[in-house]
Amino acid sequence: MINKKIVAIIPARGGSKGLPGKNTADLAGKPLIAWTIEASLASDYIAKTLVTSEDDGILAVSAAHGADTIKRPAEFATDTATSESVIRDALEQLARTREKFEYLILLQPTSPLRTRDMIDAACARFFDSGATALISVCEIDNKILKAFKADDDGYIRGISNDRYPFMRRQDLPETYISNGAIYIINIDEFRALDSLLTDKTIPFVMDGRSSMDIDTAEDLAQVAQMIAAERH
Repeated sequence: MINKKIVAIIPARGGSKGLPGKNTADLAGKPLIAWTIEASLASDYIAKTLVTSEDDGILAVSAAHGADTIKRPAEFATDTATSESVIRDALEQLARTREKFEYLILLQPTSPLRTRDMIDAACARFFDSGATALISVCEIDNKILKAFKADDDGYIRGISNDRYPFMRRQDLPETYISNGAIYIINIDEFRALDSLLTDKTIPFVMDGRSSMDIDTAEDLAQVAQMIAAERH
């Protein structure tokens, strides 16, 4: 175990409109959430793996796969509840146990192809960097920087600045989008900002396969087919 006090928070809401029962749906022989729990438990950096849910079924499945669990209040399990509110509640409940942690890592259960090795690589990059937060991303086409947006008066401006729309794409900076797989932040920093993004946040770049996010039955089937093909 690396000498860092890191708690993994796995948020798993019961109500999913895109894929009912998503977090406990079968993926290649085990519940979807189990993929994330097992990766977290195997990590050399994570001291505690904590699933937060309002759903007793999800909590039971999570406990059966080795995670610690906390019951999330219904107010933090609505369609409009933010990740920040869920994390705050988890940290408050955790504080009652008097366990002390310095960092949190948020692991969404809808990213089953994010492995233990990726978690450890992200942690190593974070602690070697001097940054205060890390967010996993995948690279996207930087032509988005050439886009315009309208201001309040109806005039167009560059979406980032007024230079980028006229620059060659090869001269534009690389662009990334969060893939939802890994977020790391110092807990005191999170409490102060109430955000997973600080002014010293570094990216952890992941490939398209590892960034697969399951939101629909079609996503689940696609990932299941990928896993089956790789096993043969």
